[in-house]
Amino acid sequence: MTDASDGEFAEFAAAAWPRLVRTAHMLTGDFHEAEDLVQTTLSKVYARWPRIPRDEVETYAYVRQALVNNNLSRIRKKRVVHLLMPFLPETAHRAHGADGGHAETTENRAALNQALAALPARQRAVMVLRYFEDLSDQEIATVLNCALGTVKTHTRRGLAALRAHPAFASDAFHPGVPR
Repeated sequence: MTDASDGEFAEFAAAAWPRLVRTAHMLTGDFHEAEDLVQTTLSKVYARWPRIPRDEVETYAYVRQALVNNNLSRIRKKRVVHLLMPFLPETAHRAHGADGGHAETTENRAALNQALAALPARQRAVMVLRYFEDLSDQEIATVLNCALGTVKTHTRRGLAALRAHPAFASDAFHPGVPR
């Protein structure tokens, strides 16, 4: 690649990194694994960079699709069972500081990660793409290379599983709502 092309890629990667890591974290449930997934995805994208469209929206869509596909491949090839903690110890320690509002946010995030981790990989991908990335059903079908009806089925089943998950049974997710 040329120096200009390298510079374009570096600029794109730096700008997209935070959003890609957040998406990957929702997909993997583990921050460190999310960073590894994004790094792997960006290294694969770098090899194909000259052939990728330079439109900002199309480029991000291409990389997001590569991220989801790499995550699904990672799950298929998983050799080691990971014990996932719902939060990192230092995050929990900071949450119990002077500001009590952070503890509730950490607990909610931990419950969401726990519930997402219980979903099958494709349902989890649909939930993240739909409700975190705010993609339409048609866009999700394109990313996952499946039928629109499959996306709708995964959405319906994923929402039902999340609503039924014990992590959402606590009053923390329903403040002020009588049960």
